[in-house]
Amino acid sequence: MTLYSPRRVAAPGNLSSSPLGPLAELEGSWSGRGFNLIAVPNKQHNAAFRLMLNATAERIQFNAIGGPVPNRGSAQGDIDIFGLTYLQQVNDAPTMEGLHIEPGIWLNVPATTDPKAGPSIVRQSTIPHGDSLLAQGTSLVVAGGPHISPVSSKPTGPGMAHAPLGYLDPYLHSNLPPGMKQSYVADMNEALRDAIHGQNIISTTVLSVASIPVGGIVNIPFVTVNANATKLEAIFWIETVERPDGTQFMQLQYTQTVILNFLNIDWPHISVGTLIRT
Repeated sequence: MTLYSPRRVAAPGNLSSSPLGPLAELEGSWSGRGFNLIAVPNKQHNAAFRLMLNATAERIQFNAIGGPVPNRGSAQGDIDIFGLTYLQQVNDAPTMEGLHIEPGIWLNVPATTDPKAGPSIVRQSTIPHGDSLLAQGTSLVVAGGPHISPVSSKPTGPGMAHAPLGYLDPYLHSNLPPGMKQSYVADMNEALRDAIHGQNIISTTVLSVASIPVGGIVNIPFVTVNANATKLEAIFWIETVERPDGTQFMQLQYTQTVILNFLNIDWPHISVGTLIRT
């Protein structure tokens, strides 16, 4: 195995010289704040569900894998994959109670001839509820700041047809955590747009992955029966921000939606964050 030190060696928006490709800017430690929205079953209190909202404090550490990982080919020649390991830790911001811990890997996968496919990025992760994820996607670099579209927290699915009047009132009249606006409950991505309002973002690397059509989520039986995690979509924006004095810093924003299915309803679990590389 030929060893590399695949650290960031290219200017923002010109990542082709790094074996990590579009993932090159992730390496390092990031910390910041965000928000979390999740509806969970509430059978123990004789209710259909309860809506949980959190203001979050978060840390993510990305470490480059020290060399190429060869995937052996039979239909075509071998390919080399480069990547980073990561550990994400999320706490409730007011209390610092632990909410989420996630070890995983991001991979930069080259184009292949068999199967015929272009270059891609892959995220693999596990969480201690008993879920394992594989999500694949693509990347691009854009000049300026990101375009962050709205994301809906509205539950959908056949079960909503039988929901009584006022069923979703918790979404309209919530006990909000510090810093959260009521409008964030309907569109969590508004928090991301607010966080970068007035910033001079000169370049953005966009990483978009989903568990469908390539990938999936595997759950332990308890999760499958009680609140089945069925799919994930996530977008990460790595932003180069210029201060008024001309100096720059790196900022990472993300939005993630996991669909939980219970009571024959699809409930979006949405997490957003804005972090700075320290």
